Amino acid sequence: MPSVKVRTGEPIDKALRALKKKLDKEGIMKSAKAHRFYDKPSVKSRAKSKAALKYKKSKPKSFGY
Repeated sequence: MPSVKVRTGEPIDKALRALKKKLDKEGIMKSAKAHRFYDKPSVKSRAKSKAALKYKKSKPKSFGY
């Protein structure tokens, strides 16, 4: 569980920003949003293949040298 120590005199906004950064870095918020609703296995596999295709298109082609 990520935690942030708030120093004396430090604004709460700064501590919250640091906590949000840690949560994003560990992927906690992303996984919480993913578990918000149930996705059928067919929908999951379709999204996975779509992401793989997007990744494949973004990579430069290698010429096998």
